[in-house]
Amino acid sequence: MPIKRLTEYADCAGCASKVGASVLTELTAGLPRQDDPRVLVDFRTADDAGVYRWTERSALVQTVDFFTPIVDDPYDFGQIAAANAMSDVYAMGGQPRTALAITALPKDGPPADVIREVFRGGADLLKSAGVSLLGGHTVTDPEIKFGYSITGEVDPDRILTNATARTGDVLVLTKPLGTGIIVRARRFGQGSDEYLDGAVRSMKTLNDTAADAARGLAAGDVSACTDVTGFGLAGHASEMAAASGV
Repeated sequence: MPIKRLTEYADCAGCASKVGASVLTELTAGLPRQDDPRVLVDFRTADDAGVYRWTERSALVQTVDFFTPIVDDPYDFGQIAAANAMSDVYAMGGQPRTALAITALPKDGPPADVIREVFRGGADLLKSAGVSLLGGHTVTDPEIKFGYSITGEVDPDRILTNATARTGDVLVLTKPLGTGIIVRARRFGQGSDEYLDGAVRSMKTLNDTAADAARGLAAGDVSACTDVTGFGLAGHASEMAAASGV
């Protein structure tokens, strides 16, 4: 029996496996508001990560992000998953520091050496970003899922959120759009290897340079920020507009 490709273990690839924004809004309706004054950002504005003030000069940035295989190469999948999870912290103006892996594997899943390559890809990218992998958790599941919970730090006075956009702001994209379309097309035998290679390179690229540039600007020069993933540009821009009241 031929070995299944990674993307054959999932109905939807990558961030396309996310629950829809409108469904999330319905599911989280009625959850109690946070009454801890140290909670600076929570789920109510659909931001990329939560922020918790640790001291007067530092705050924790916490996020969790995992998804089904978006490419068939296991090492690339691990790297993409790591970059995707860390990007949520970068989008808050923070610096990722530690990671916990999250893994779901089918009982009849791919060989162990394939999964080890997924783990190795993610660990290598975490290391290149200066992030320490502390451990993780695994469960069995009909579909393969992989990602990380990332904890970072941020200056409480320099947090970038999706809820502070201003009318007239210029929108700056730090990566090209369209990776999801390319990956989906390749799953059905459409598009070229050149396009796929470009999409993979983009998805594996950290947003650290963009975050460093934003931190280097004067306070207020960057009014708001968000990570464009599963909901696409229109979806995340709509969330930003709604959260900001513009």
